Amino acid sequence: MKSLFKFFIVFNFLTILFFSFSSCKKEGTGGNSSVSGNVKHHQELIPNAIVYIKYGATEFPGADVSVYDDKVTSDMNAHFEFKDLQKGDYYLYGVGYDFTGSYTVLGGLGIELKSNKASIVDVPVVE
Repeated sequence: MKSLFKFFIVFNFLTILFFSFSSCKKEGTGGNSSVSGNVKHHQELIPNAIVYIKYGATEFPGADVSVYDDKVTSDMNAHFEFKDLQKGDYYLYGVGYDFTGSYTVLGGLGIELKSNKASIVDVPVVE
């Protein structure tokens, strides 16, 4: 009887553990969410800016772009988009050049994506 009781405890523990890990998906690709927007310096659009994304972060991970998980280049209208993301936390970091003032601009923000939802955000950059 004692061994049967131990079996049920272990079985229940393993079942809970299995469902805990199998139902959770980490941030990254493979989902139905997306984020898009424009890169802006004050109200000026910054075309051809590079927008980096860090999965699982809402705080600035730093200016070393090698720590980011993916990147896209904004088009001539300063528009960017990351598709097929899982729900969760992300940090967007933009780097571009403002030709009106002739200087490099950079900056970013943390966001939370909801499942099966398209989010639109502008990435603010400063000198």
